[in-house]
Amino acid sequence: MTSTTRADTIHTGTATSLLRFATAGSVDDGKSTLVGRLLHDSKSVLADQLEAVERVSLGRGQDAPDLALLTDGLRAEREQGITIDVAYRYFATPRRRFILADTPGHVQYTRNMVTGASTAELAVVLVDARNGVVEQTRRHAAVAALLRVPHVVLAVNKMDLVGYAEPVFAAIAAEFTGYAASLGITDVLAVPISALAGDNVVEPSAHMDWYAGPTLLEHLETVPVGSDPSAEPARFPVQYVIRPQTEEHSDYRGYAGQLASGVLRVGDPVTVLPSGHTTTVAGIDVLGRATDIAWAPQSITVRLADDLDISRGDLLATGPAPTPTKDIQATVSHLNERPLRAGDKVLLKHTTRTVRALVKEISYRIDIDTLERRSGDQGLNVNDIGHVILRTAEPLALDSYTDNRRTGSFLLIDPADGTTLTAGMTGEAFAAVRTDEAPDAPDEEDWV
Repeated sequence: MTSTTRADTIHTGTATSLLRFATAGSVDDGKSTLVGRLLHDSKSVLADQLEAVERVSLGRGQDAPDLALLTDGLRAEREQGITIDVAYRYFATPRRRFILADTPGHVQYTRNMVTGASTAELAVVLVDARNGVVEQTRRHAAVAALLRVPHVVLAVNKMDLVGYAEPVFAAIAAEFTGYAASLGITDVLAVPISALAGDNVVEPSAHMDWYAGPTLLEHLETVPVGSDPSAEPARFPVQYVIRPQTEEHSDYRGYAGQLASGVLRVGDPVTVLPSGHTTTVAGIDVLGRATDIAWAPQSITVRLADDLDISRGDLLATGPAPTPTKDIQATVSHLNERPLRAGDKVLLKHTTRTVRALVKEISYRIDIDTLERRSGDQGLNVNDIGHVILRTAEPLALDSYTDNRRTGSFLLIDPADGTTLTAGMTGEAFAAVRTDEAPDAPDEEDWV
C-alpha cells in the first residue's frame, strides 16, 4: 500500500484532487438547470432526491423532471424560479471531488457571488445563446477577476434554441474572451451547451460536431487545481495559544491555527508579525501527533524555540514577510444595504485579527461596463466595487491579494451590530484599472 503525499494532490484529474468552483449567470440563463444536469448525468443525485423532483415536476404538468429543482432549495426560489442564496453542492466522479457554489443571477444578489467565488479556483459563467454577453455577464466576469479566480469557463447555453449554430457561439466567445482579457483573465474556455438537452455538459453533443473541445465535466475533471505549497512563503495566523499547564505538559506552549499558505518545517526560521521578532520552529503537532512538516491548509499547532509574547491575531511568516502597516489601500466589494462612506468607523477583520479602523477616503467606484473610475464622493452602495483608503488602530501584516488570496483579504464589519459590510482585497482590482499615486499618509484620528 502506498501513501499519498501533498504533491500527489497537485496535479490534473485524480481522485485525490479537489476542485472548488462557482457558477454564475444572468436570470433565466439556465444556471440551475445546468447544475442539475451536471449532478444528474454524473450520477451524483440520490434516488429519493430524483423521485422528489419528478413528483414536483409532474405536479406542475411537466413531462420531464425539472433538474433546476435539484439546486433551488429555498421555497422562495422554487416558487419564483430563481436562485436567491448561495447553494453548495458536493459531488465526485472517479477522477475528482468537487465543491460547487451555485450563486444567484440577479443584480441585487451580486454580493452572494462574491461569497461563493471567494474560495473558488474556477468560475463557470453562463450566457443565453439568444442574448449573448449582457451587463450581468460582464459583472460576473469582473467579480471573477477581482477575486483572482484562476480559471474561467464561458458556458454558452441554450444552443438548441439557436439551431446549434457555430457562428452564434463563435461571436459570443470572441466578445467574452476579449472583455475577460481586459480584466486580466487569461485562462478562458468557451463551451457550447444545452443544459436542458444535456449537450456537452457530461456527454459530447451529437448536434455540434464542429466543436472539438472537452465537455464541461471533462474540463472540470482535468483543469489544473491547487498550487505547489513549496513555491509559496508560509503564512500561519495564530488562532489560539495552548498552555495546558499540567504535570505532563508543564512547559508546553503551542500556537494553534490553520496554515494559510506554504509549507512549514521544523527548523524553519519565522518572523512573528506585527512585532517583527524572529525565532525558529521547534515542533509541529497535527491531530496531537508530532510531525516534521505541514502544508496549507492543514490545521496545526506550532511550537517555537523561544518564549515570545504571541497571541491570537499574530502571524508567523517565512520568506519575504509583509511589512506591518496602519495605512491600507484596497479594492473592495460592498455587501451591505447600508452605504459605506468616508469617515465611517468600522472593524477590520484580517485572518484571526480584528482591529478598529477608519475609512479615510473612497477614492473611486469602478464602472463594471467600462472599467472607468467614477467619483467616490457619494460612497459605496450595495454591490458597488471601488477603491478605499483605510487607517487602522494597530498595524496589520497584509500580503498583496495578487500574491496571497488568504492573507491579502479582509472584511469590514459594523462595530455596532457585528454585521459584515464590505469584502476587501489589498492592491489594485484589474489590470485595466489604475489609481493615481498614493496620497500622503493620513493623520492619526481619535478613533484609531
